[in-house]
Amino acid sequence: MRLLLVEDDLMVGEAVRKGLRLDGFAVDWVQDGKAAEVAVAQEDYELLLLDLGLPKKNGLDVLKSLRARGSQIPVLILTARDAIADRVAGLDAGADDYLIKPFDLEELAARIRALLRRQSGRADPVIEVGQLTLNPATHEVRLEGCEINLSAREFALLRAFLDRPGAVLSRAQLEEKLYGWDDSIESNAVEVYIHALRKKLGSDFIKNVRGVGYMVAKTVAKVVPDAVPDGVPK
Repeated sequence: MRLLLVEDDLMVGEAVRKGLRLDGFAVDWVQDGKAAEVAVAQEDYELLLLDLGLPKKNGLDVLKSLRARGSQIPVLILTARDAIADRVAGLDAGADDYLIKPFDLEELAARIRALLRRQSGRADPVIEVGQLTLNPATHEVRLEGCEINLSAREFALLRAFLDRPGAVLSRAQLEEKLYGWDDSIESNAVEVYIHALRKKLGSDFIKNVRGVGYMVAKTVAKVVPDAVPDGVPK
C-alpha cells in the first residue's frame, strides 16, 4: 500500500515514515501543500496523510482543492490543532478522519487500515479469498488454517492482489504499490516476489494474463504449495 505523507516538521515526518514503512507501507513524503498537489496529480496513492499548518498552501486548502477536482483519495488529517472548530472544518472539507498530535504510531496504522478497509468496501478486518486469509493488522497469512511465513515485500504484494481479487494488475501498478520514491527497484523484482508466493501458496494461485499482468481469482480453489527444491531460498 502506497501512501503520501504531507508534513513540514522534519522530526515528525521522519518518525511517521519510518514507522509506517516498518508496518509494511510504502511512504512518499513531501513538506508543503504545493508539492502535495503535484504528487497526488502524478502518482496513484491509496491514502493521504495531511498536516494542516503547511508552507506554500495550507492543508485545508489542499484538501478543498482535491475534493473540488473530484478526487476520492481517503484523507487522514494529522495536526496539533485540537479545537472542535478545526476538526469540524477538516471533516466538512472532505477529510475521512482526524488525528491529533502527538499520536501513537500503532493508532495511526490502525486508522489507516480502517480507512483502506472502508475504501475497498470491506467491514471484516481479515481479508479472505478461498482457503487463504490475510490479516493486515497482525501480518498473519494462513492457508487452510496453516500459517504461511512471508517477507514484508511478499506480504505487501499478496495484499495488493487480495484487495482486488479478479482484477488484473500490471507490473507497473504492482511496483507503484510496493515502492516509494526513495526505494531502489530491480527490473525483475515483482517477478521474483510472485515466484516466491507461488512456491508458498501454489503455482496456480497467481495467474498470468499474457501481455497485461497478473491476477488472483475472486474464488480460489484449494491450492497446494509447491515443494521447494534444496538450495532455493524460501
